[in-house]
Amino acid sequence: MKFRIDLKILFFLALFSLTGQLKVYLIVMLFALLHEIAHLLIGIILKFKPKQIEMMPFGFWIDLIPDKEDIKKMIIKSNLTELKYIFIALAGPLFNLLMVILFERLNIEKTMKDLIVYSNFFLFVLNLIPIYPLDGGRIIRSILRIFQGKKLAEKNMKIIANTAIALLTFIGSIAILYFKNIAIFFILIYLWNLVLKEK
Repeated sequence: MKFRIDLKILFFLALFSLTGQLKVYLIVMLFALLHEIAHLLIGIILKFKPKQIEMMPFGFWIDLIPDKEDIKKMIIKSNLTELKYIFIALAGPLFNLLMVILFERLNIEKTMKDLIVYSNFFLFVLNLIPIYPLDGGRIIRSILRIFQGKKLAEKNMKIIANTAIALLTFIGSIAILYFKNIAIFFILIYLWNLVLKEK
């Protein structure tokens, strides 16, 4: 299994340090790592193997591949494989939602509690955006593949992703002006990068 670190993370560490938001960034990265571990655990249960782990500026990514025997059966049982991908993709956001519910009920210091709850809620919402390779995009793509086949699913996934990024850019631009938070700008750049990579 390979491990890769995107060196742009150093830029983000410096940026969030200069803006006084380093603690927020580190909490988000910690729960992003735990989010990926949830994907990994469900993947291992469903007989997928980790191929690569990548640390990126806004989180982590684990590349899971089906077992060799499953690859042989993929053509025959492709819908079952897509269902497995859906369960793996759901594991991360559900972990973050569980953390929101759990920490909301814990009696801990309010500032830390709010930081953990909002960080996990942010990861939950961000990862459900229907842009591939985010979890929301993976889930929608697998559902489309089950009902429409691979070729039509890929075409419709691009339409969904383009619509989502256009709406998010509009909403994000208003949010940047209202909240005056540069992090929203970088999140939009990250999302645009994902969309453009898929094209």
